[in-house]
Amino acid sequence: MAGKTRPMSQIKQLLRLYQQGKAKKEIARILGISKNTVKIYLHKYESLGHSIDDLLGLDDPVLEGKFHAGNPSYKEPRYEQLKSQMDYFFMELKRDGVNKLTLWQEYKEVNPKGYSFSQFCHHLKQHQKAAKPSAVLHHEPADKLYIDFAGKQLSYIDTKTGEIIKCQVFVACLPYSDYAFAMAVRTQGVEDFIHALSCCLIYLGGVPKAIVPDNLKSAVIKADRYEPKLNVALDDLANHYGTTIIPARVRHPKDKALVENQVKIIYSRVYAKLRNRQFHSLNELNQSIAEKMLKHNQTRMQIKPYCREEKFLADEKPRLQPLPATVFEMRFYKEYTVGLNNHIGLYKDRHYYSVPYVHIGRKAMVIYTRSTVSIYVNNELVAMHPRSYLVGKYTSVKDHLCSTHQHWMSRSPDYYMKIAQKRSEELHNLFVHIFQQGIYPEQLYRTCDGLLRLHRNS
Repeated sequence: MAGKTRPMSQIKQLLRLYQQGKAKKEIARILGISKNTVKIYLHKYESLGHSIDDLLGLDDPVLEGKFHAGNPSYKEPRYEQLKSQMDYFFMELKRDGVNKLTLWQEYKEVNPKGYSFSQFCHHLKQHQKAAKPSAVLHHEPADKLYIDFAGKQLSYIDTKTGEIIKCQVFVACLPYSDYAFAMAVRTQGVEDFIHALSCCLIYLGGVPKAIVPDNLKSAVIKADRYEPKLNVALDDLANHYGTTIIPARVRHPKDKALVENQVKIIYSRVYAKLRNRQFHSLNELNQSIAEKMLKHNQTRMQIKPYCREEKFLADEKPRLQPLPATVFEMRFYKEYTVGLNNHIGLYKDRHYYSVPYVHIGRKAMVIYTRSTVSIYVNNELVAMHPRSYLVGKYTSVKDHLCSTHQHWMSRSPDYYMKIAQKRSEELHNLFVHIFQQGIYPEQLYRTCDGLLRLHRNS
């Protein structure tokens, strides 16, 4: 039946008015529909062979089946003939070089009165949809946590260099409540990935039964000889927190549809809101992300009478497994030889850390985490430093250095001025004059060292 389908309640009104003897024009005026529509439905009624009372006694879905029994085109012999070939068409489409146009041309040679190319493609698509029905996924509270990285980046400005630092954004959600978490990290590398996941579990205040990442290979940009493989690190984390890792299945987009939908929402509720703001550290950026995510989780959902946070706190958080007493932190092991300058280089970061000078030339085992660097010689802890990511720089403890090197580290204009003042007023005045020349101080240190030696020998 052409045109817009009318509600069955309205069709019952139409039949009742007709039963009362109303003219077609009058029925159309009362119901606010066209006279032609009235004619079409009355013609259909007459062809059914049922009384009006019988039709009025039917439930709406049953009545709709009487008036709209389906598209006649799907009952044509040519459709039945096309339908019988569907399996063959889909098998052929898997072969190299075979496309829909080729199959349609072959189909038309055998069936000159068959469907046009556009109709042929339409029926192929409809048949494919019917062959792969979409299942509704049901989720249990505290069962799974879906995790992924957003495709788009955020950034902050390095205050020392003025450089714009691009950041990856880790996203996670609990599918039962749709409660979400987001956090910026430097890279998609193993260490940052594990750190973000640990922060997420702490934020949730508990651990789900399983964690579902995207395909593990896509979570690491490239192999890193300084870090363990991602699946090993994830297993360690899972064992620490008492959960399991279940990677999303390849070619099963519904496995990660929820977290991908969260990413889209976060683009509008976080990225868009922060687009005109400047940040000067990763912590500052993450504070703003956390504020926007809190608002996102507290916003009422459009088709549900609650917000994500309410659903999470009421039904999901109480069912999460408790967090362990300690936070999981990845440990990396590397053996180095202590250099002649009594430093070892953590080559992953290209940063150098001091070791007591008595260990120069010895083998040292370096165990480092995201926050600390511990150095062992002969199984004894000899140095511990906060980890630094400044490329080409040194982290040194003065007591680790020999006396000559300690002097070298201590040098400054104030250092020389204090020594000169102890020696004599004349020498102090001379040093004041030297450092007032505007020359870079380190260029003057040799001059000062020479004058101090002369003064000592005079």
